[in-house]
Amino acid sequence: MNLHLKLVSTTCLLVSILSIANIKTNAQIMDVKKTNPLLQRSSLQYQAPPFDKIKDEHFRPAFEYGLKIHDREIEQIANKKAAPTFQNTVLALETSGVDLNRATGIFYNLTGSNTNPELQKIEEEYAPIFSAHSDKMYLNSQLYNRIKSINLNTLKGEDRRLTEYYLQQFELAGAKLSADDKEKMKKINEALASLGTSFTNKLLSARKNGAVLFDNETDLEGLSAEELTAAKAKAKEAGHEGKYLIGLLNTTQQPLLPSLKNRATREKIFKSGWTRAEKNDSGDTRTLLEQMAKLRLQKAQLMGKKSFAEWRLQDQMAQLPANAMDLLAKLAKPAVAGAKEEAREIQAIIDAQNGGFRLEPWDWFFYSEQVRKAKYNLDEGTIKPYFEVKTVLEKGVFYAAQKMYGITFKVRTDLPTYHPDVVVYEVFDKDSSSLAIYYLDFYTRDNKNGGAWMNNFVNQSHYLNQKPVIVNVYNFAKPVDGNPSLISFDDVTTMFHEFGHTLHGLFANQQYVSLSGTSVPRDYVEFPSQINEHAALDPIILKNYAIHYKTKKVIPQELIQKIKKAETFNKGYEVTELLAAATLDMAWHSIENESEIKPALEFEKQALEKYGLLVNEVPTRYHTPYFAHIWGGGYSAGYYAYTWSKTLDYNAFDWMQAHGGMTRANCERFRKYILSVGNSVDLNKAFKDFIGHEMKIEPYLKNAGFLKK
Repeated sequence: MNLHLKLVSTTCLLVSILSIANIKTNAQIMDVKKTNPLLQRSSLQYQAPPFDKIKDEHFRPAFEYGLKIHDREIEQIANKKAAPTFQNTVLALETSGVDLNRATGIFYNLTGSNTNPELQKIEEEYAPIFSAHSDKMYLNSQLYNRIKSINLNTLKGEDRRLTEYYLQQFELAGAKLSADDKEKMKKINEALASLGTSFTNKLLSARKNGAVLFDNETDLEGLSAEELTAAKAKAKEAGHEGKYLIGLLNTTQQPLLPSLKNRATREKIFKSGWTRAEKNDSGDTRTLLEQMAKLRLQKAQLMGKKSFAEWRLQDQMAQLPANAMDLLAKLAKPAVAGAKEEAREIQAIIDAQNGGFRLEPWDWFFYSEQVRKAKYNLDEGTIKPYFEVKTVLEKGVFYAAQKMYGITFKVRTDLPTYHPDVVVYEVFDKDSSSLAIYYLDFYTRDNKNGGAWMNNFVNQSHYLNQKPVIVNVYNFAKPVDGNPSLISFDDVTTMFHEFGHTLHGLFANQQYVSLSGTSVPRDYVEFPSQINEHAALDPIILKNYAIHYKTKKVIPQELIQKIKKAETFNKGYEVTELLAAATLDMAWHSIENESEIKPALEFEKQALEKYGLLVNEVPTRYHTPYFAHIWGGGYSAGYYAYTWSKTLDYNAFDWMQAHGGMTRANCERFRKYILSVGNSVDLNKAFKDFIGHEMKIEPYLKNAGFLKK
């Protein structure tokens, strides 16, 4: 959740606070501060959270206290008698809300990665409260007028950029609206906040309830001994000793489908995942998301825009929905053509084996693995033993970062964590100076959201003398009974991707939090992470981490060549499912009339048909009812960002390849122009300065294998 509040490190106001409700004396104020670890600046290195002291019961009082203090700070800034200046208005705003931001930052990291019924209850309770609080600030006419009256020509560098940023945020929020329309906006925002939180919690329940139970090991033929052991342990944990439980990831396709030989088993798992949030039970999200689509349209129209997408893209690289859709459409035709050709190859395999059935979504990865083996003599079972998760991290991801940027890592066992599985590292820069603290949470849990992500516990800021404290969260299978956690090459790529976000945060070099690190447009933020994916296949890096977990032998060159040759394998499917999801998101948020809002499943079918992306064998990467990015996350009208950023990535990668590859010199240049600038400069210009030209579509088509030779 983005409350538009800033993490800061200032002394909390204690003057004239006696009027705050429920707080009677200075002694009581100090008592609240002293007894609640969320209301104290952490004494740990770089303000790392004191997780050993933080308890669920600390959040409500911290929120109440933080809200009251921040309200007072905002009121004082807005009502200041002195003429508006950068220091007394913009900077004061930027450095307000210290207590609230510390508490909410930790809270939302926990609700994503290690939640429980109490935290979920608090989250639902405070969603509308936080929304109202944000509106109180961004719809404050006095505050907006003070910022607007500051002469931008008197400001330079980040001071000017920060002032422009706040002006845009206020205007996007509705600061120019009439008093009546502001009240309408507040009600819409409160409702959306509540619905978004409810969606996330329902989806967590749906994912857990969608896990598939099997009585017999024979139903799971094709799984490794380690995977069977993990499924058995998961069943026992759920109260089904002697059985096997297969959990769901948040995506449409599930990671075990390529291995399962029993077609009925594959179908059962796929369909359970596909229908997880549309079963007319407590995990059904459809009514919620339809309400959200309606409210988002009302919000946009209140702002004078035709659609939510038109309103949402104003501060993005694409700027207009038409620009985003143009890119998606140009890629859709070759991607679908590629997917259909891949489907024909798979069907030929099925027919050759006298399968007697037409290819369905739950068959795709099982048989595409056979196609890959036939075309490249390569299969997942051959590759996975070389990718043990901790080895990939330390000898792959970390080694690549050292080779490319000179940074190093040291395990820290003295810092508390929010779960026993979490490990902590200190990160050192190329000159050996301490750079950051980095948390890593590898393994899936029923109380963890699906997917993988990066977050900051503390954001970098020179003005506040803050260094970054970052966490990466994944959902890999936890090792059981001493077995290793082996991952696919796709999972390897995910690790490099998420650490690319971490690099963006590590190398932040800004004065102000609001402009720091990953605080950039959605359609730009994925660019640095996608560039880092390419390091996974760098031959020197690959040989350093691809080590067989049993034999301890390095992956043979022959297998590396096969992996490289197969790099564009299944690309039609991969890009089509991604474009389908992005187009579906844009369709929901390009609605211009409430009459266009249909029941979720009907709307999805019509939207995908309209854009030529309703391909039976290639379902959308995220089905509308469990599309967490756009209903419970921050990617509403923004899922196209992955494709936009990927296009930036392929442009930049081609430049690197033309200049010697991912060398230290090229990566240092990337750090200078991209990773270290945050949102403190014109990002279109920064990109052009890096590669010498604006973004083109041809590098995407070439690298995806869509250009006919």
